[in-house]
Amino acid sequence: MPYRVLADATVVVHLLFLGYVVAGGFLAWRRRRTIWLHAAAVAWGFGTVLIGIDCPLTHLENWARERGGEPQLPSSGFIAHYLTGVVYPEHAVDLVRAVVAAVVVASWVGYALLRRRDRRRLVV
Repeated sequence: MPYRVLADATVVVHLLFLGYVVAGGFLAWRRRRTIWLHAAAVAWGFGTVLIGIDCPLTHLENWARERGGEPQLPSSGFIAHYLTGVVYPEHAVDLVRAVVAAVVVASWVGYALLRRRDRRRLVV
């Protein structure tokens, strides 16, 4: 039972991390210092997708599932198992990736514009 709880908690943390990768740049508009944390999260998130870096959360979930007597995630990984075909159709993977990248870039552009505006206010 505790392994099942750990596996489920890992899924929640994984989903929260993905949410932060997508929307954390907007949080940085209010909490300016978090932009570096968001940049690191984006680098990690995109690295797992583009380069194929293994995510330790997926390993933790698989370990807990195995100990709890459940099957591991398929080799395709967390996103493919929990999101692709469930939240969005399988044929839209590239579109979803492009939208996520656009949201991240938009949040960073907004962050830069806000920083620039704030610097101008300090000068005047």
